[in-house]
Amino acid sequence: MWKIDAIDRSFEQEDITLLENCNICPRRCGINRFEQVGVCGADADIQIASANLHFGEEPPISGFNGSGTIFFTHCNLKCVYCQNYPISQMGVGNKISIEQLTDIMLDLQHKGAHNINLVTPSHYVVQIRRAIIEARKLGLNIPIVYNTSGYDSIEALTLLNGLVDIYLPDLRYFDSEPAKKYSGAKDYPEISRSAVKKMHEIAGDLELDENGIARSGVLIRLLVLPENISGTDKTLRWIAQNLGTNTYISLMSQYFPANKATGIPPLNRKISKDEYTKILDELEKLGFERGYIQPI
Repeated sequence: MWKIDAIDRSFEQEDITLLENCNICPRRCGINRFEQVGVCGADADIQIASANLHFGEEPPISGFNGSGTIFFTHCNLKCVYCQNYPISQMGVGNKISIEQLTDIMLDLQHKGAHNINLVTPSHYVVQIRRAIIEARKLGLNIPIVYNTSGYDSIEALTLLNGLVDIYLPDLRYFDSEPAKKYSGAKDYPEISRSAVKKMHEIAGDLELDENGIARSGVLIRLLVLPENISGTDKTLRWIAQNLGTNTYISLMSQYFPANKATGIPPLNRKISKDEYTKILDELEKLGFERGYIQPI
């Protein structure tokens, strides 16, 4: 068990209270993160795998100078095909304090980053919130990107309201059966759709500056899976009906079998050109004109 003097001194009492009975993500473990790890695999310490300028995001995120990307270790999903599974499921990374996270954000800004890109942040919302508050006091003035699987609670998003500028969520599944089978979260569809609606309510459609760099809003990522396990066509219809066709969409063809998926048909292969083209046709039919597609 942790002693109170071992707790990061950057924590305030409200942070400690939230982590002592952790219900910050949809798993709602209710565990004391100062004594044990949650379903996500994380305790109260922040753990990151890397922090650097990243040029592989969508054009308005990476821009010309790169996105100041911080990859957080662990995840509240258990996707069998996760391409970052050493980080998300095997715990690769180094523990840092809230003060160090603040310094990292400021250093990335100093290096010219267009934004601070928080990758897989859902299980560290309490710690991240404190770091952003402190970084803003010390001169951080570039947008914060919340780069998430979409498995986020409304409470967590409310906690970050006013601190996050850009939301970059996935909508991975339309139906609960594949969500349970391949990511261990039967409630993912309803949770993620509710979360994305909240993100859109907070930030609205993606807004770009005069140089085409994102400054606020929502950009939704849709990863097309083999045999359309993801139900991406249905998700596009849901977005059109609930958020509107001005929503920025990133339609991704980049799936490849990783982690356990190499032994699980049909996830043990890349998607075909025909599978991607069918979803692209639906995107165009619905009238989406803002966003990004990938070659196949």
